[in-house]
Amino acid sequence: MRIEKDTVVSLQYYKLSNLQGEIVDESTSPVSYLHGGYGGMFPAVEAALQGKEAGYALSIAMEPEETFGEYDSELLRIEPRNAFPENVEIGMQFEGGEENSEDIMIYTVTDVTDDIVVVDGNHPLAGMALQFECTVMAVRAATADEVSHGHVHGPHGHDH
Repeated sequence: MRIEKDTVVSLQYYKLSNLQGEIVDESTSPVSYLHGGYGGMFPAVEAALQGKEAGYALSIAMEPEETFGEYDSELLRIEPRNAFPENVEIGMQFEGGEENSEDIMIYTVTDVTDDIVVVDGNHPLAGMALQFECTVMAVRAATADEVSHGHVHGPHGHDH
């Protein structure tokens, strides 16, 4: 079966690396996603896999705008130290957002001093060009439930 809209694509593995070849993320087990613009995979990867079959190996370079976006310095915040728990440390993550907005963001602590805490709302890989590699393990038609929910159910997917 060929990969097309509303098929479930199972990847044997995937690897995401920076342009220096350092692995920044990789799967340790198979991963499945619903193909066709449901947000479960980078659009550039979906486009490259369109029409392919099980066994296809993909290696694609992607610019920041095709992955996690450009780095946005507006998402870097300096907050008062007393607004955080005593045990706050670099790497911790907190939810936050703008006043009068329902959008919730995840902020990562990047610096802590006696007076301030610096938090960054950018994805850790924002601004980076990345290399994505994967091998297609299987392709099957999505069920009506999967299409209506917009994600894969069962093995390598989401369980309700």
